[in-house]
Amino acid sequence: MTVERSTLVLNQNYEPLNVCSVRRAFVLVHCGKADLLEDGEERIRGVDRQFQLPSVIRLRRYVRRPQPRLRLTRREVFARDHQQCQYCGRSGQDLTLDHVEPRHRGGPHEWENVVAACRRCNHRKAGLSPKEAGMPLLTEPVRPRATPGSMFGHYIQRYREWQPFLLGWLDSRSRSQLSAESAS
Repeated sequence: MTVERSTLVLNQNYEPLNVCSVRRAFVLVHCGKADLLEDGEERIRGVDRQFQLPSVIRLRRYVRRPQPRLRLTRREVFARDHQQCQYCGRSGQDLTLDHVEPRHRGGPHEWENVVAACRRCNHRKAGLSPKEAGMPLLTEPVRPRATPGSMFGHYIQRYREWQPFLLGWLDSRSRSQLSAESAS
């Protein structure tokens, strides 16, 4: 079975829930817990027949789940801060994470205390608060909401067949970014 492929799992109301392995999706479909909505291009051989690999499945029962929360990672912080330094506004690849209230002063490692900063600004600020360093923040850091766009948007380029199932759930920013990428 192909390991690299993933399957989009939709709730009974077509809300994107999760991305799982093709193997897990195959078992859900063939045990009657999910319906196959879109199959992939590849097939697997059984003893006496071939099966399409599922690309998008929909659960037959509605699954209640808590509101998902984004994990605090470099990639997510840079995405929240639009790939720009929160002190000088410079964009680029040379970004680091900076704790607004330094960790050695008891600042927590939480969304509200972590921002993207270029190396120059991070070095200049050192172990000081923004006020002490004379470096005000361009925007206050906040915990981002976990939207289908932030959770599943990066899969759309690889799995084009997922687009019809995700587009309605994406926020306007993710949708416009997707259409710009498709145009180029």
